[in-house]
Amino acid sequence: MQLNRATALRLQQEGKTAYQAGDPGNASPYDRLGNAEQQFGYRYWMRGWSMARSEAEDAQAEPAASTGH
Repeated sequence: MQLNRATALRLQQEGKTAYQAGDPGNASPYDRLGNAEQQFGYRYWMRGWSMARSEAEDAQAEPAASTGH
């Protein structure tokens, strides 16, 4: 695995997709305590998973449109 921006973005997308599929945060296929490649994969996979979770929570927290009262 090359540790570059393109790989990081791909890993973030993998994490987002995993969240949308209902996978828990601890379902990362990468080891946070492994070698440099595994740590890189874990970091960016989790970043994507967390971003997707935050986006979903923000969407639920938005209030309904006001009727003008």
